[in-house]
Amino acid sequence: MSNGNSLINFGDLSKPATVLVEKISDAIGGLALPWQIKRIAKAEAEAGEIKALSDIKITEIQHRAMRRLLFEETKKQENIESITRQALNDLRDDAKPEGIEEDWIFNFFEKGKLISDKEMQCLWARILAGEANRPGSFSKRTIEIVSTLSKEEAHLFTSLCVFAWQFGNNELAPLIYHIYGGEKSIYNRNGISFSTLTHLDNIGIINFGAGGFSRGGFPKVITIAYYGTLIRVCV
Repeated sequence: MSNGNSLINFGDLSKPATVLVEKISDAIGGLALPWQIKRIAKAEAEAGEIKALSDIKITEIQHRAMRRLLFEETKKQENIESITRQALNDLRDDAKPEGIEEDWIFNFFEKGKLISDKEMQCLWARILAGEANRPGSFSKRTIEIVSTLSKEEAHLFTSLCVFAWQFGNNELAPLIYHIYGGEKSIYNRNGISFSTLTHLDNIGIINFGAGGFSRGGFPKVITIAYYGTLIRVCV
């Protein structure tokens, strides 16, 4: 249940979206639209300043510190709400946000509130939506790794995901057959090379073996998917 801290109007939200917003509100202390946060924060700051002046004359450096803290916290709140709004667009009708652990949400936004870049916010929003759609999809360790990614590394990982196929049990695996074809290689044209795969392995995003990986034990006919397109393969 929501603790009543959220200031977002749930009227136009689907049930899964409403539950997700309530879960976030309970975990981190409330959500509000950016203009509301600014108005509330400004009013509280002014009230605090008046009270401080009545007790002791604050110095100029204290005044600047108060304004800096207000600016920082407002920016963090805007980041939180931007990520949340984008995540709502990717929620499935059968999403189960009620299954997300409160500690996971708190940890997610402790790191996500520092993400101001719009492209990176989109990545974080997809992770939040993915966790809401299927609780347990992203571990805290994964969130920790993502929080250290540069935009360039995120783009590189996204390029790698273009080659990912979905096998049974919703398992995704990128299929890289040959990366030494120079500029003519489809992988090289998308920024995938031995060095980039090694870099992604070093920062802990993928498990890359120079000798390659093989899988067996498949039935004679297997159905795999590429971004929703089902393909039957004879092994």
